[in-house]
Amino acid sequence: MKLVFCGTPEFAVPTLRAVLDAGHEVALVLTQPDRPAGRKMELQVPPVKRLALQRGLRVLQPERIKSDQELRGTLEGIQPDAILVVAYGRIIPNWMLELPRFGNINLHGSLLPKYRGAAPIQWAVAKGETETGVTTMRLDAGLDTGDMLLEKRVPIGPDTTAVELFAQLSHVGVEVVLQTLDGLAKGTLAGRPQNHDEATLAPLLTREDGKLDLAHRTAQEAYNRWRGFYPWPGAHATLHGKRFLVHRMHPSSADLKLVPGELDWSTGELLVGAAEGTLLVLDEVQLEGKPRLAGINFVRDFQLHAGERLD
Repeated sequence: MKLVFCGTPEFAVPTLRAVLDAGHEVALVLTQPDRPAGRKMELQVPPVKRLALQRGLRVLQPERIKSDQELRGTLEGIQPDAILVVAYGRIIPNWMLELPRFGNINLHGSLLPKYRGAAPIQWAVAKGETETGVTTMRLDAGLDTGDMLLEKRVPIGPDTTAVELFAQLSHVGVEVVLQTLDGLAKGTLAGRPQNHDEATLAPLLTREDGKLDLAHRTAQEAYNRWRGFYPWPGAHATLHGKRFLVHRMHPSSADLKLVPGELDWSTGELLVGAAEGTLLVLDEVQLEGKPRLAGINFVRDFQLHAGERLD
């Protein structure tokens, strides 16, 4: 097929590499603009752009798509068979949806209609799901509402983080995309409508999502959210009026009774109470402006007193 590929982060790189290696023609790559990042705010090149340039592909990085007449003319001149969209981070306008004969094919990081939206992998982990996967679908004007084409299911381990799952699903998706393109080309693959009544949303993450809120969440629920939201927005609370970050944690089976937020280190580990009488071990923590420390070392260095609590 003649393709246009739209993608930005590392998640999309294996798919771009695979379609090229499979012999598909990628006439154009669309990716987001280079942006400053990190402490020094140095300009960062998107991973998809790096691979595209290595392979000698044409790359465009439009700030806006809907009203970009030059881009529209370029795509109409290419007349692609399909437009592949993998973690591009842009809404695809109607004129682009209607352009290719096989449509705009999206690789989505969940089992639709579950977890529609910007952060499906993070929310699946944060909600304690034991299974997820990838789905190819034909994009329409809605938010991940188009007809499904193929899917592949993947188990989520009890300690799997979203970071680990991202890497796994990015490679699982390669096979599904190649099978989807093959089925479309042969005319053997038809779309299946989603059951919109079963839809759940996976909105863009905010800093507030990282709040521990141990008064309302059990240790397992807090741990699931940390697995889903690390490294950002992570897990955080307040101690001594300062931001308190938890970099590693796990549920505890210790026989203690602590109220939510109450800290204890009598067992040799830094524990905190959570909802329904459950307990968390705080393995690695950091007070705002201070270095990261093992939980029990934090107790010693900061001379915590019995009865102290996280807010």
